[in-house]
Amino acid sequence: MSKRETHPPETPATRFLRQRGIAFSSHLYDYEEHGGTAVSSRELNVSEHAVIKTLVMEDEKAQPLIVLMHGDCKVSTKELARQIPCKHVEPCKPETANRHTGYLVGGTSPFGTRKQMPLYMERTILDLPLIYINGGRRGFLVGIHPHDLLRALQPKLVHAAN
Repeated sequence: MSKRETHPPETPATRFLRQRGIAFSSHLYDYEEHGGTAVSSRELNVSEHAVIKTLVMEDEKAQPLIVLMHGDCKVSTKELARQIPCKHVEPCKPETANRHTGYLVGGTSPFGTRKQMPLYMERTILDLPLIYINGGRRGFLVGIHPHDLLRALQPKLVHAAN
């Protein structure tokens, strides 16, 4: 296990937020392989519902897209496909997601991705006063207001939580 960092890293995600004048707080925690949002919410002592997953998926033509979802919810791919509309949606393989975003899975941020991709966000995320979302590195979340995320990324809003 590496020595815990004490200073937040500078990542493409934090540069993206700064360039757009979006206020954010930095939150470092000890990353656990396959721990997901359960670990980050526990480490930061916040509700898992307020920790937002950045999921890289693809449609039936293997075109990538990003879905932002509450940490304690799953994405109904059938419902998402119906709403966006396409025939089929499924998660990308980790190496494919890494190639599209420029981030390692477990450290994927919707901010400052390598490739511009359609972005979908669970509508109920906007009901939260503050969200925690990956800052572009494993073990690093940023806290932002969900309406700032809406302004910066202009995602399409969906109801696909399961």
